Amino acid sequence: MKILANSSTGGPSRQKMPGEARRCLSFNIFCQLATLTLLSACGGGGGGGANTSTGNGAVPTIPPAPTGLVSGVSTLSTTCSGVPNAGTLYTNAEVEPHVAINPTNPNNLIGTWQQDRWSNGGAQGIAIASSFDAGVTWTTNVLPVSRCGNGNIGNGGDYERASDPWVTFSPNGVAYQLSLAISGTSFQEGSRSAMLVSRSADGGRSWGNPVTLILDGSQFFNDKNTITADTTDSRYVYAVWDRLTSDNRGPTILARTTDGGSTWEAARVIYDPGVGNQTIGNVITVLPDGTLINYFTQLNTASGMIIGSFAVMRSTDKGLTWSQPITISSFLGIGTRDPETGAAIRDSSFLGQISVGPQGQLYVAWQDARFSNGARDAIIFSRSTDGGLTWSLPLRINADASVQAMVPSVNARADGTIGVSYFDMRSNTTDASTLLTDYWLATSRDGINWTERRICAAFDLALAPVARGYFLGDYMGLVSAGTNFYPLYVRTNTGTITNRNDVFMTPINVPPGATAASVSLRGADTAEPAVSAALQRQVSDNIVQKMEQRVPGWSRLKALRNQP
Repeated sequence: MKILANSSTGGPSRQKMPGEARRCLSFNIFCQLATLTLLSACGGGGGGGANTSTGNGAVPTIPPAPTGLVSGVSTLSTTCSGVPNAGTLYTNAEVEPHVAINPTNPNNLIGTWQQDRWSNGGAQGIAIASSFDAGVTWTTNVLPVSRCGNGNIGNGGDYERASDPWVTFSPNGVAYQLSLAISGTSFQEGSRSAMLVSRSADGGRSWGNPVTLILDGSQFFNDKNTITADTTDSRYVYAVWDRLTSDNRGPTILARTTDGGSTWEAARVIYDPGVGNQTIGNVITVLPDGTLINYFTQLNTASGMIIGSFAVMRSTDKGLTWSQPITISSFLGIGTRDPETGAAIRDSSFLGQISVGPQGQLYVAWQDARFSNGARDAIIFSRSTDGGLTWSLPLRINADASVQAMVPSVNARADGTIGVSYFDMRSNTTDASTLLTDYWLATSRDGINWTERRICAAFDLALAPVARGYFLGDYMGLVSAGTNFYPLYVRTNTGTITNRNDVFMTPINVPPGATAASVSLRGADTAEPAVSAALQRQVSDNIVQKMEQRVPGWSRLKALRNQP
């Protein structure tokens, strides 16, 4: 995801096109030709998929290909970053989308993503798209947060690349977008990293000049940012991230506005886990009473290994002060790979997601191998009904426990229905020339009983950009309105390496209590397993690998004895 210098290759190119993938390609071409009739022409924006396999060997019925193409042909020059020989550039490759929905107009959606991904960190620019018809049509621009977006010192900064896009709406309909901007190789002389926030008062049609929340040189690296508007007070917006230091620290940093974005307070540390430790994946959500919840992963160095855990901190004074961390669970993920070739996949691994329900319930999801004794990652879910003070035992919610699952997103609808989207590999075959991957939406009313619908027909993940592993993003987007969930996600395009993947939105209608066109599953596997030394080593090695993918040289900062 992040920066670095002159490494990398584009990875293997797989040209085989199975029948299902050919159908996806033909649907994608059709979708690109459609305009106002996009959704109906490609199968409609309603819910559902066909019956799905639950691991008993049944072959899933494949529904129509994804609806709702969002991204288009890149407008960025291949030389706009001004950085020659800096890795492989995947022109037209979009990754890591996020989405927000306007509380004053649920037909107004804003999506943002990395545009033209580099193999060795970041992208040429950050795209921003707005829709005013619930995702049927989109207008796309590029933010001035990098050279390719026409950024300059007075307008966001002259940065080589950008990453980690995130977007949020305030209750009054004002939108905010946060990006990481980077130049050079992290922790090397001349490198820079900055957090840039942009504001839109017209639903995403236009954006003001970016405001710099922090700008650091080579002694620091700012990473994994999110931004959250206060749902109870439009004056407050919170930006949060981790800041790695050359002396082996990684505290959580917060910057906030108290006047609707007119000014921003200086960025400050709200939690420092100490030397040798760090946070990552900080995400703030807001309870109905205004209490802030910061959800994050903590990575601790111990005896030459990295130990991961998920936690929250609470603030009852709009982020001025924070509680001590409250642990949710340990992290026991081993990461995902191509089961035939062993090729690495850049998944979300130790990066979880959080959502708040209408009565203040909190829901978190991450990928983890605890219920297979380290055999494969599954989608893990936990909930809190007391504002994050206590948490339920983790449970597995993906339907097919026999295959790898990854990159969950979570959203709670206004009526209390919970949605968790994720990728898995149940359609994959033993053919080493493809890596067929599906996208799913699991829904629940109580966090225990779940039903599942297919969002996207199987696609070949091995066609994705290679960024130290096949990469679609650390996260996907998921929001809701009425009885619809709106997933914003990336999938690959078969048959071309000049447009490897695109951003799609496929609205899924899930009536309250509905079970049609889905397989019912009860949250399986709830007992906390004993963690063997072998599993803990697998988990530690996975964390090191994923952090090295993000920040080359990270293990040297941690002084780990087993460097990759």
